Amino acid sequence: MASSTPAASAINSALAIEGAETLAKIQTETRTFARQFGYDRFVLFSASTSSDGLVERIYWVEGNWLGDGQTVDAETYVRRCPVTRHIFEAREPFFWTKTTDVSGERYRVVRLPRGPGLHGVQMPVFGPLGLEGAMSLGGEQIDASSQARLAIGLVANAAFFRARQLLEAPMDGATGSLSGREREVLTWTAAGRRQTEIAAILGLSERTVENHLRRIRQRLGVTTTAQAISIAIRRGEIVA
Repeated sequence: MASSTPAASAINSALAIEGAETLAKIQTETRTFARQFGYDRFVLFSASTSSDGLVERIYWVEGNWLGDGQTVDAETYVRRCPVTRHIFEAREPFFWTKTTDVSGERYRVVRLPRGPGLHGVQMPVFGPLGLEGAMSLGGEQIDASSQARLAIGLVANAAFFRARQLLEAPMDGATGSLSGREREVLTWTAAGRRQTEIAAILGLSERTVENHLRRIRQRLGVTTTAQAISIAIRRGEIVA
C-alpha cells in the first residue's frame, strides 16, 4: 500500500471496495489491506437475530481457520467457531483468541490478544434494523492497536455492504410475487421454525430451503429474511 497511515490506507481501500463490481475485487482489496496488520483468514456474513440462527448467509470464507492447512467451508466454520455468537452481546468490535491443547480447541473473547495461538477480531456491522452482519479476520501475529482496529472496521463495513449489494440484488424482472413453495417456506420461517425443521416438514433439503429464502429476499428486493417476512405480511403474501 502506498499510503503511510492505517487511516489513509483504510479510506483508499474502502473507496476501492465501494466501486468494486465483483466479489473477487472486494476480496483482493480486503486481503491486500489486512495483510499489513497480520491477517490472512477471513469470514464475511450476513446475520439474523431470528430463531433461524445467527448466520444467514456467508459471502466469503477463506484461510486456514482450523490449523490443518485446509480451507474451511462455511458450514464447518459456523459449527466450530462459537465465539461468533458473541456479536449478539457486542455493540463494537472485539478481539478473540483460539488455543489448542490436549482437551481440544478453546476460544476466548479477550481485551487484547497475547501469546501463541490464532488471534482475531470480529467486526459487527449495524444498519437501520440493528445487527446486519459481521466480518471476522484472523492471524497468528496480528496488530491489535486501536489504529489498526478502527482502520479494519472501516474496510470491513465497506466490504459487507458492497458484497451484500452484489450478492443480494433483486432479480432481473422480479415481480415481487412469491411462488406457492416460497410462501410455504416463508410462513414456516415467520412461525419461528428453523431451516432443518422446515426441510423436514416440506420434504426438502436444507440447501433447498436456504435457496428459497435467498430467492425470496431477492424477489422482494430486501437483504434480510426479517425484512422479507415484514413485507410479505403487509402484502398479504403470508399471514402473520
